[in-house]
Amino acid sequence: MAADLGELLVPYMPTIRVPRTGDRVFKSECAFSYDSPESEGGLYVCMNTFLGFGREHVERHYRKTGQSVYMHLKRHIKEKATGAAGGAIPRRRNGKVFLDLELNRDFNGEDYEYEDEAKLVIFPDHYEIPLPNIEELPALVTIACDAVLNAASAYKKQDPESWEEEIQVSRHARSLRQLDNGVKIPPSGWKCQKCEMRENLWLNLTDGAVLCGKWFFDGSGGNGHALEHYRETNFPLAVKLDTINPDGADVYSFEEEEAVLDPHISEHLSHFGIDMLQLQQPTENGHHTDNNARQRVSEWEVIQESGMKLKAVYGSGYTGIKNLGNSCYLSTIMQVLFSIPEFQRMYVGNLQRIYDYSPLDPTQDFATQMAKLGYGLLSGQYSKPPMKSELIEQVMKEEYKVLDWHQQRGVSPRMFKGLVSKGHPEFSSNRQQDAHEFLLHIINLVERNSAGSENPSDVFRFLVEERVQCCQTRRVRYTQRVDYLIQLPAPIECATNREELLAYEAKRKDAEENMRAPPEPVRARIPFTACLQAFTEPENVPDFWSSALQAKSAGVKTSRFASFPEYLILQIKKFTFGVDWVPKKLDLAIDVPDFLDLNRLRATGLQVGEEELPDLTPPIVLPEDTRDNSMSSIDSPEIDEVAVMQLAEMGFPLEACRKAVYYTGNMGPEMAFNWIIAHMEEPDFAEPLTLPSMIDPGPSSSNSPMGATSLDNSPPEESIAILTSMGFPRSHTIQALKATNNNLERALDWIFTHPEEEESDALSDMADTEPNDNAFSNANSHSDSTLSPDRDASGPRIKDGPGRYELFAFISHMGASTMSGHYVCHIKKEGRWVIYNDHKVCLSERPPKDLGYIYFYHRLSSS
Repeated sequence: MAADLGELLVPYMPTIRVPRTGDRVFKSECAFSYDSPESEGGLYVCMNTFLGFGREHVERHYRKTGQSVYMHLKRHIKEKATGAAGGAIPRRRNGKVFLDLELNRDFNGEDYEYEDEAKLVIFPDHYEIPLPNIEELPALVTIACDAVLNAASAYKKQDPESWEEEIQVSRHARSLRQLDNGVKIPPSGWKCQKCEMRENLWLNLTDGAVLCGKWFFDGSGGNGHALEHYRETNFPLAVKLDTINPDGADVYSFEEEEAVLDPHISEHLSHFGIDMLQLQQPTENGHHTDNNARQRVSEWEVIQESGMKLKAVYGSGYTGIKNLGNSCYLSTIMQVLFSIPEFQRMYVGNLQRIYDYSPLDPTQDFATQMAKLGYGLLSGQYSKPPMKSELIEQVMKEEYKVLDWHQQRGVSPRMFKGLVSKGHPEFSSNRQQDAHEFLLHIINLVERNSAGSENPSDVFRFLVEERVQCCQTRRVRYTQRVDYLIQLPAPIECATNREELLAYEAKRKDAEENMRAPPEPVRARIPFTACLQAFTEPENVPDFWSSALQAKSAGVKTSRFASFPEYLILQIKKFTFGVDWVPKKLDLAIDVPDFLDLNRLRATGLQVGEEELPDLTPPIVLPEDTRDNSMSSIDSPEIDEVAVMQLAEMGFPLEACRKAVYYTGNMGPEMAFNWIIAHMEEPDFAEPLTLPSMIDPGPSSSNSPMGATSLDNSPPEESIAILTSMGFPRSHTIQALKATNNNLERALDWIFTHPEEEESDALSDMADTEPNDNAFSNANSHSDSTLSPDRDASGPRIKDGPGRYELFAFISHMGASTMSGHYVCHIKKEGRWVIYNDHKVCLSERPPKDLGYIYFYHRLSSS
């Protein structure tokens, strides 16, 4: 028999691999479905790729790859026989077979036992070889099988906690010197002290300087001022501002040139007024609790509809999502998205096509994992009601177990979360996150992965018209931008119970001063109309430069809808920061309506009698120490010689390095290296840098004030040259610069997030001749939702229509901070409200619409 098995496996031996370090073995979940070893058909693990497949999908993988040998894993779950000792640990036969397979907690009780089974299956004949079979199998096959069975879970390998432990404590942490210079860091509004960057900001832990990091290939980053500051001062440690949380922060050591741990980060931050220890308390039952948990018990009870006998619902569209530990923000967003027909059609409607054309590793394909999650939620396959006999058995036990295996267990989003959070510092962690930020993150991923196909996130896109007015000259400028949601302020001063709130605040302060128990909290009740009014009111424009006055002046901005989306998302701005950096949630209730009419907020464009501000850009203000040398800088352009030398040390010609640094705008060696790779085949690659001669502006600009530049709707040629030198098409570059007001960094980000939008020459010419206030007039004229990417490939893909909406879903948050607490969502289906609370799905008895955080409306058809 041994010889027979050896001969049988000989043709397949080259395809059987032993898992190496770094290989992920997916032996707990199918790549295309939520089948597992506990499913009826078990799980098939490919002995070459180590991907797992359910019974319905393994044949597809065999046909696509030709891989014939799979390990079939099956776990049999049985109730213990009557009379089994109470409290005994569940018995597991063949325990070594699934040595590192995670137990399903739904069955991890004292009433069940496991019987595990493993075998090799050879396709296409489905020849089975039971395991273990050490004596009869070739040595290589035995080693490979043993390695697969004992391999760590694929998810443990991508768990960020596993590599965070490898970061070493900085040698500067214990003895770090901090200057007593009185610097206090505010909770918001940061920007680099040497430039205007507001992203990738680092706080130096010695002197409190806030400076930008280095530039990255994806368009994010900064100008490297944090590193320059270290070279000037030798202050070694800096912390990234937007990573500070109760569990720590991202700390970098310039001297050690790596990310480090700072065990004293709390006291180092408190030196600058940042109190991280008060952000949240330890977790409880998988959800972060907050300091005001006792005061907010009513919020938790009301939102989760605790104490009510909620009826569980099953079937298509009523499948829950397991909580992986603070993953409820993901669950609520995905439940709402897959209740929208466009998302259902894109991913579930095209399921077979997506699966058939999926890459060799479907676990890393966004469309595949979206389709998998969508099908899991909508098919009803993972949401089946218990059979009558099971209900009778449960009644006879006279007890109700929440985690009884007959109950709905939901689907586990582990594979999906691992993919969509890959590389993201926050979503890849196990900490609680802001559902609003995750929604925008998912929309961004959908945008990136929908090039050349239907984009379901278009249903959220709309145009905002911004009207800016110079308060001195009363002249105006109209601009439009694309957005996906509106953020409504919550004006506490408009609360209908304002006197009650003032009385509570006085009692609270008195109790605090006299060390007495605080009074019962009072929730502010704010009319929705007040929130909408606050959203539409003019706001001051900081650092407004009036092109009419050629100087800074007071300016005000108002926003209106230039178009209305098919699905409108409203976020209530409930969260803020205290002066001590402690995030605070405003405890308020808003009477959000079921029906909404926003037609009165539609933009009108330039009105009769209004005068536009001149199309002039602000003058470039040079620092004082460079003004005297401004003329010489024209003849000899400023070039970052440090970056030039770094490139030259790589072996590139010196003149080519100088050109690369110049044409990429001194953005650093990374971008310059990219330019070199793109241009090294050109005949003049190593020729000296030759600048274009100064061009006489001519009579047409002779009347322009000194320092101002006339705009002719065409971006500066220098900016175009910088972006095209990176390999981007000229038409795409012009479109990006126009969409971002000629801001180079924002234009790069726009290009990366709009890869499919390339402007045709005809449309480009037409756009150059149209006034700014009419740029989106065609979109506004279509009130029947007919404008689509197919009709205007260069446009913003807007589907305009009437501004009348009906509420169909809302997400609620419980807790004092987005970094703690819990999320649930309510969705209106088949005329009734349903509550989705992790894996539990029930009919809602009293949906708490006034306590929501994010609201979703669908457009009403024209009557």
